[in-house]
Amino acid sequence: MSRIYDRVALLGLGLIASSLYWAIKRDGLAGEVVGYARSSETRETAREIGLCDTVYESAAEAVEGADLVVLCVPVGAMESVAREIAPALQQGATVTDVGSVKRAVIDAVAPHLPSGVHFVPSHPLAGTEHSGPRSGFAELFEKRWFLIVPVQGSDAAAVDKIEALWQGIGSNTARMDPDHHDLVLAVTSHAPHLIAYTMVGVADDLGRVTDSEVINYSAAGFRDFTRIAASDPTMWRDVFLNNKDATLEILGRFTEELFALQRAIRTGDGEMLHDYFTRTRAIRRGIIEAGQDTDAPDFGRVKS
Repeated sequence: MSRIYDRVALLGLGLIASSLYWAIKRDGLAGEVVGYARSSETRETAREIGLCDTVYESAAEAVEGADLVVLCVPVGAMESVAREIAPALQQGATVTDVGSVKRAVIDAVAPHLPSGVHFVPSHPLAGTEHSGPRSGFAELFEKRWFLIVPVQGSDAAAVDKIEALWQGIGSNTARMDPDHHDLVLAVTSHAPHLIAYTMVGVADDLGRVTDSEVINYSAAGFRDFTRIAASDPTMWRDVFLNNKDATLEILGRFTEELFALQRAIRTGDGEMLHDYFTRTRAIRRGIIEAGQDTDAPDFGRVKS
């Protein structure tokens, strides 16, 4: 595929940014990809592994001359980074982000961007429990969904170029309203992560279950909870604080469903439980049919 951007600046060099760098370079979608990370340790690691053509000491330096700037920092840091880079952005540049929350990011970033700079919020639905610059790999986004969330007045050409970039590295793309995005992600990502953190916390607090029993006897369900709960704590703290309304709404509905299941177990209502599990099982089948996971044994885990 031909080059889409001349110079891309990645601000924040964790899993998403590093994977994006390797994918862009693999497919030749940008002439130059530069980066910045707040931590000096992260910057040194990036230089050591060859992540980015140049790694800068400040975000403002990194965005100079860039026609695409990707904010890959935690949601809570978006506003301060936007304020810092605003004077250095060139006219006609596009600023996007990869945050898991959209309304809060729009409110934090948009007011600081100068006239003539295009803002196209976005969100790749891809990730692992690993973080940091060493965790990235070019295939992370292949066949995964990338949601584009244009703001009022978003430049149509800028939106199309963002979409072309992500399609170029193998993502499926869709466009979505920011408030609807936040509700959908509360269902599919945010509430499940909070439930996973809670279940692992319960095991940790349960005095009669020893550490070795939790580790050695982990069945598939608890093991998957621990994988989810191993995600970056800073990122998830910011997600919950910035998408609180949608997350609390979904958690309220979850609590109602949980009470109904508790009642069925207490009263021995096997028919209700069977019907409920049959209906929810179909969701898993739909995910596999949509190509968003695998039905391989043990969920396709690689055996050592």
